[in-house]
Amino acid sequence: MIGIKEKAIFWIGLCVAVIFFLCAVSNILLPFIVALLVAYFLDPAADKLETVGLSRSASAATIILGFFGVVIILAAFVLPALFDQFAAFVAKFPDYVAWIEEKYGYLYQRAMEILPVDSEQKAKEIISSYSGNILKVAGDILGNIVQSGGAFLNMISLIFISPIVSFFLLRDWDRITAKIDSWFPRDNAKVIREQLSIIDQTLSGFIRGQSNVCLMLAVFYGAGLSFVGLEFGMFIGIATGILAFLPYVGMFIGMTAGIIVALFQYGGDIQSIGAVIAVYVVGQFIEGNFVTPKLVGDKVGLHPVWIIFGLLAGGSLFGFVGVLIAIPVTAVVGVLSRFAVGLYINGGLYGSKKTKKTAAKKSNKKG
Repeated sequence: MIGIKEKAIFWIGLCVAVIFFLCAVSNILLPFIVALLVAYFLDPAADKLETVGLSRSASAATIILGFFGVVIILAAFVLPALFDQFAAFVAKFPDYVAWIEEKYGYLYQRAMEILPVDSEQKAKEIISSYSGNILKVAGDILGNIVQSGGAFLNMISLIFISPIVSFFLLRDWDRITAKIDSWFPRDNAKVIREQLSIIDQTLSGFIRGQSNVCLMLAVFYGAGLSFVGLEFGMFIGIATGILAFLPYVGMFIGMTAGIIVALFQYGGDIQSIGAVIAVYVVGQFIEGNFVTPKLVGDKVGLHPVWIIFGLLAGGSLFGFVGVLIAIPVTAVVGVLSRFAVGLYINGGLYGSKKTKKTAAKKSNKKG
């Protein structure tokens, strides 16, 4: 009979082998990871089409064609305008920085007058240190993204291979999951299924739910800011919606950029600035009271700090591929960590069993 030690060696060895394999083929993983995420995202839609009488193949083909058709249309009509606004925004960014220094620099000077003499030097050293680290991490992420996601071969793979792989994965999703289920160790199959169900609930709540939230916010902010006449409104609005994937931080960055551009563009026109702020206020109200509770709810179970850490770590280590797999990996690690903590608390190392036995003996004596 195989003991715990042999089982641990087997699973550790299997994990190491999988990690080495993924590292060895990391250069070609991008289209397959995209296809896997697309298939996972669209599986509920395929199930619904099956319930109305379509075959699984017809359901998968209809959904994949529709999904990538929408992506192609958006890329053809929206991306050029977004790129133009992004380029213009980057070119004008130094003007925004200079304007902020000119307009609000006195606040900094007053703060330095109140604080101790060496506070300014210490603040500069701290800012320099942290900004250097942040720029290094950002540079690593961008460098890896360019290296892994910007290559011509990867782009061709995304365009031609990902839709095909997505179709086959979506068509055979139920059979693939059933086959993987049959490989589970029989003694632990129930526990593994329970943990996979929690992982699926977490992923579906965040990936499917939060992706829909971000899409709706991107459309709302892009249209709203463009409607009120904000310069680069489409780019800033869509970027705000996409950045909402980063809890709190992304939305704060997008709102700050939009308000700064409004202050620079409109000067003292309170009405125009108020219209821009109103777009954000209405968007936040709708998102916080209707959209997120409906689409995401309380099923996620991922702490915002853990999500941000996972995205930064994944992007820094593996570039664009790392960003794509960051949320699934952090969800899996989070669920398994809670499960491991539960085993520890209920096991002998924590002392819960001994405490229970002691309490039982005291109870029996009292009785």
